[in-house]
Amino acid sequence: MLAIIAAAVACGVIGIGTGYLYRKQIAEGKIGQAEVEAQRIISTAQQNAEARKKELVLEGKEEVHKLRNDADREHKERRNELQRLERRLLQKEEHLDKKSDSMEKKEDALARREDDINGMQDKIEELHSQKLAELERISGLTYDDAKDLLLSNVQVEVKHETAQLIKSLEDEAKEEAEGKAREIISMAIQRCAADHVAETTVSVVSLPNDEMKGRIIGREGRNIRAIETLTGVDLIIDDTPEAVILSCFDPIRREIARLALEKLIADGRIHPARIEEMVEKARKEVNQKIREAGEQATYETGVHGIHPELVKILGRLRYRTSYGQNVLRHSIEVSQLAGIMAAELGVDENLARRAGLIHDIGKALDHELEGTHVSIGMEVAKKYGESKAAINCIAAHHGDEEPKSVEAVLVAAADAVSAARPGARRETLENYLKRLTKLEEIAKSFDGVEECFAIQAGREIRVMVKPEKLDEADCVLLVHNIVKRIEDELEYPGQIKVVVIRETRMIDYAK
Repeated sequence: MLAIIAAAVACGVIGIGTGYLYRKQIAEGKIGQAEVEAQRIISTAQQNAEARKKELVLEGKEEVHKLRNDADREHKERRNELQRLERRLLQKEEHLDKKSDSMEKKEDALARREDDINGMQDKIEELHSQKLAELERISGLTYDDAKDLLLSNVQVEVKHETAQLIKSLEDEAKEEAEGKAREIISMAIQRCAADHVAETTVSVVSLPNDEMKGRIIGREGRNIRAIETLTGVDLIIDDTPEAVILSCFDPIRREIARLALEKLIADGRIHPARIEEMVEKARKEVNQKIREAGEQATYETGVHGIHPELVKILGRLRYRTSYGQNVLRHSIEVSQLAGIMAAELGVDENLARRAGLIHDIGKALDHELEGTHVSIGMEVAKKYGESKAAINCIAAHHGDEEPKSVEAVLVAAADAVSAARPGARRETLENYLKRLTKLEEIAKSFDGVEECFAIQAGREIRVMVKPEKLDEADCVLLVHNIVKRIEDELEYPGQIKVVVIRETRMIDYAK
């Protein structure tokens, strides 16, 4: 066994040694191949580097040659340009030399002519002196004495003729001015065909049948109370068949109530909530009509460039009357009359038309602001950028200020012509409307009043108060104070009923 083991070990040792020598030989062979390959790669790289170096040198030489050619060409072009400019300069110098020689010749000629003229002037002055001396010898007067005598005679004659001429022209101008003024005013009135509509304080709403009256009144009168409370208009439901009368001195309120009632009748659903909705829709519709009326007025008169807010205020004059005359129609009429007269006189027609249209603009706000309609109109016109000339026309049409232009005088004349037209105004209606307006102003002057409406032709006023500011006891005191102020400040026939309404609403939404 030992011999076998020893033989096996010997064989293993020999095998291991043989394997080691074999692997060493293979590794040395691979190292040799790698070294040969590295030498080959290095040699190839060197050859490539030499070739690339030669290529770069050639490219550099070519680039240098190209740059040198470009520089030579550019230098040649610049040299040619300089030669061309030099030739032009030489030509200009020659031309200037020729001009200079010509100017010198002309100056010499002018100098010679000037000498000749001076010599001739001396001769003329000498002859003139001789002539004057001869005339003085013949007339026996010196030059100054003759001049004074002649001037005095001419002055007397001119003064006399001038006085006669001035008097003649003044008489002629007065006659022509009066005739021309009458002609212009009559022509303006003839060309301005303004219509006139009599304003009233009632409106009639037609009903499809008499049964609708009961629906308008509602259960226990709740519908008619809601309409009167929301609009401030008195509904008169009498024996007139198929008709309801709306009575109110304020045309805007009456129009809102009329539209709302017509919408309710057409819809058929009449109850307080629906009434409130329709009144609000009618109020928006009336506001739209007011804006359209202002725009239509500017279109009719040919006045442009008015501020949009001023156009809206102008439209409110559609529902305003002055002594029974519709103020918007009156303003349009004044604008047209003033424009026609301005055109005939040859002054600013556009200014006359513009000032005539807005001369009564303050009447649209005189129930909301303190002061006369003239002062309010001036402030409003100034606020919305009207010119000083137009503002002066507004101020001067009632004599509050002196007119500073012909157009201001024409606006005042046109206003007087329009107001004095037969049937244009009625005194009693204006006084009646002023009394109702004053009645509402007294009620609104108290603290806590939200809204108030004069109804029943001024025999009743309904005052809505803010419930969060006034309690029941305050309302009792308020109605007493309003009555006292009315008795002290107004004159009226019969008696006036004052009704104070305090209403609290609780609103919530189910979600």
